[in-house]
Amino acid sequence: MDINEKVKVRFVAGSVTPVGKDRNPVPKEEPLLPSDIRRISESIEIADYTTEGVHQAIEQRYWHCVDELMKQGAHSITLLGLPIASQLGRPRVLALLEETARKTGVIADAHAEATVAALRHLGASRIAIASRWSRPLNDALLAYLTHANIEVLAITSADQWAQQAFSMSIDEGMKLAFQLGRKAMKQAPLADALLLAGGAWRSLAAVPILEEDYGVPVVTNPITPVWRLIAAGIAPPVKGWGRLLASA
Repeated sequence: MDINEKVKVRFVAGSVTPVGKDRNPVPKEEPLLPSDIRRISESIEIADYTTEGVHQAIEQRYWHCVDELMKQGAHSITLLGLPIASQLGRPRVLALLEETARKTGVIADAHAEATVAALRHLGASRIAIASRWSRPLNDALLAYLTHANIEVLAITSADQWAQQAFSMSIDEGMKLAFQLGRKAMKQAPLADALLLAGGAWRSLAAVPILEEDYGVPVVTNPITPVWRLIAAGIAPPVKGWGRLLASA
């Protein structure tokens, strides 16, 4: 029996993911949360991040994922993926989260909303974005953040859609995170913060290094649900992985 199986679980954090582990294998993650917080996930198995692909996946599979997470004892449900939220638009995401909370009685969140809250917590209203996505996805993300009163001073692109994002190796993703992070900050040296947008490129290791290089907070959306638990007093702060996770 794994040692974590002997620990009494006190909180179950559920996630609705874009794709499952068959399409996007997850390497061993840095243990940002204590062992008594369990993370579970269900996938909408999105075909691509196009507007049609996103709306179809949400309409056909989101509520099934929610039901499955609730059966597993989820205390919170988070919709992962900035491209998904961006293509839905912020008003629909907020409405979807409100409906999820009402139907389930648990905390409902999204990567996009947790990212907005994290940037506000850090006092960042004018940001640079290191994005590897295509222009249409970037435009949708800009519209989402504009709705949240966050000004984007610069945003990069590597013309990726879902297939390219999920086919990257860890090494390719890390290299790209540093390259685009530095490019974004070069274009917007007065930014209050840098957002490394996306989860598939495993950019956590770039966070403390880019913070040291540029002297501003660096946020990557996969760590924002962890910060939500820290901010709520459910999990302890985590040192060594950037300002956001170190703050309560």
